[in-house]
Parts: sequence; C-alpha cells; structure tokens
Amino acid sequence: MPELPEVETIRRDLEPLVLGVTIVGVELFWSGSIARPSAQEFEGLITGRTILRLGRRGKYLIFLLSGGWNLVVHLAMTGRLLVNQVKRDKHTRAVFHLEDESDLLFVNMRKFGRLYLVKDAQEVVGQLGPEPLEAEFTPQRFAHLLANRRGALKPLLLNQHFLAGLGNIYANEAPFVAELHPLRRADTLSPAEVERLYKAIRSVLEEAIEDGGTTLGDTPGDYRRPSGEKGKHQERLQVFQRTGGPCPRCGATIERMVLGGRGTYFCPHCQR
Repeated sequence: MPELPEVETIRRDLEPLVLGVTIVGVELFWSGSIARPSAQEFEGLITGRTILRLGRRGKYLIFLLSGGWNLVVHLAMTGRLLVNQVKRDKHTRAVFHLEDESDLLFVNMRKFGRLYLVKDAQEVVGQLGPEPLEAEFTPQRFAHLLANRRGALKPLLLNQHFLAGLGNIYANEAPFVAELHPLRRADTLSPAEVERLYKAIRSVLEEAIEDGGTTLGDTPGDYRRPSGEKGKHQERLQVFQRTGGPCPRCGATIERMVLGGRGTYFCPHCQR
C-alpha cells in the first residue's frame, strides 16, 4: 500500500501542480531514502531540473526531468507525496523545493520507500509485468500468462513480475468479483473464468481510481492524496478486512486466512 490506484491518483493530482516547474533545491532528512546515486550526488544532480512529464509504472511514479534524468519514486508500504498543505514532521524524509515556492514532501513512516535518480527508468522498473489497464493487456494475453502458472491465484496476482500494480487490497477484491477462490490453481481456470478475472481486475482498479484510492486508517503511514485528503474507495471494499461481516452478494460470512504471509479475505460460498 499504496497500490496502482493510489499511485495513479497521486500522479493525476500532482500533474497539474508540477509539470513545467523547476526543482530549485532539495533537503534530505534521511539519506537512506536515496537508492541511487549517493545522497550527495542526488542533491547536486536534481537541483535545477525541470519536471517535463509525470508517469507511472506499476506502483512506481516516474518524473521525467530535463537533461534526460528520471526521478523514480517507490512509496512502498507507508510512503506519501504531499504538497505544501501538511507540515513537515519526523516522518518527512525529503523536501523538494519548487520554483513556484511550493514544496513537495516525501513522507515515509517506516522508511521502506525509495527515490532513484537514473538516466533510464528501465533500470528500476524494467522487470515489472504488464500494466493491467493498458489496451495491450487483452484477455488473450492474460490467458497466455496464466497458462503455465501452477501456483495459487491470489499470490500470483501479488507477483509484480507477473502483473504490475496489484497489492493485497485489490488481489483480494478481484477474485471475489470474479467468484474465484484465492487458492484456485491458476492453470485450472476455464476460458470463461479467465475472462471473468480479467474483467474483475480491470473493474476494481478503475473503480478505485475513480474514488481516489483506498485509505484504511488514520495513522501517519496510511495513504493520503497529495493534498492530504483521504481516498474514498474503502467505502466500497467488498471483502478486504471484512472478516465476520456478510458477503455483499450472498450474505454468507466473510472468512480470513493467511496465504503467502498476507491476510486473505473471501466468501466461502461465492468463492468455492
């Protein structure tokens, strides 16, 4: 967390605020946030660069900068990118000062997030799987990806080399929408089931983007939009963290198990 919908929301929120704006300085409060190059090189190289484009690859944000450099941001579990409205606190790891006198804050409570300044963004994101919302990601391509996979469905959806962008929230929600058990072996899906799962993945991601992402709580590590606002998709989650509640489709009790070290939520009646 944040996952694809949250990172895409951040991208869309930031785009009108930072495009064409020059970074005039940076303050680093924890050098461990810089994955590459060194913290000292990072400060020198990024100062004076203009933000030309803002993209996303899976859970990574990519700022294309003047001079052919790319600032790649991975927010990991508890990262935030906030603009001006929020005061710096002990979790602020870096502040980018912009020429319009605004500040872009990289806040990261658990210190897992990383900043990369590279010439080629593929150095960081090149091993990711296909983007599930791109037009090139067709049901046929998805079926081909699943065909030789024998593992359980839910851990496979979390594998960023298989498919980019899904985390634990949406890897729970999509199988529920598709009426598939999270332990179902991927290579046993019928063509109709592959089609259902394909549509479910795209629909849950698109709905979450429409809602501005999912904010699960009020701790400093919970997702926020750049303005500091919460997302709203938590109001529409159907099984994730709904243990003991009624299935919204059939009324059966939502159950939880641990699969691959992650909490996994499902309806035992709808997802046999």
